[in-house]
Amino acid sequence: MKRRKSYMVVHRDPDVSWDKIEENWSKMVDLEPATWLRTYYNRDEKVRFCLWQAPNEEVLKEIFADFQISWESILEVEETIPDIWARKYQEQMEAEDREDTTTSSKRLAREGTL
Repeated sequence: MKRRKSYMVVHRDPDVSWDKIEENWSKMVDLEPATWLRTYYNRDEKVRFCLWQAPNEEVLKEIFADFQISWESILEVEETIPDIWARKYQEQMEAEDREDTTTSSKRLAREGTL
């Protein structure tokens, strides 16, 4: 099985009705060559940011052509979440605490106060 990459697709379709967008979403739920994960949208600005997984960008272009959906950009992306950075921050703080403790112990031993 080919590794799927993540893509953020920006759609800006001021002339497309909201009903048509919802109709397309219902059809895209069970696509085989790619997986639509979620969409962030702003109805007033008529812009959508859609997260997809696909083997490559060309697969997405074919899907959009089949559905007659325009796109502004298709960009391969990676994901990060605050939990990852919080865990890394905590690990860094613990490492610094261990280093400080070791450094303090060595200093005290040199001064003969330990």
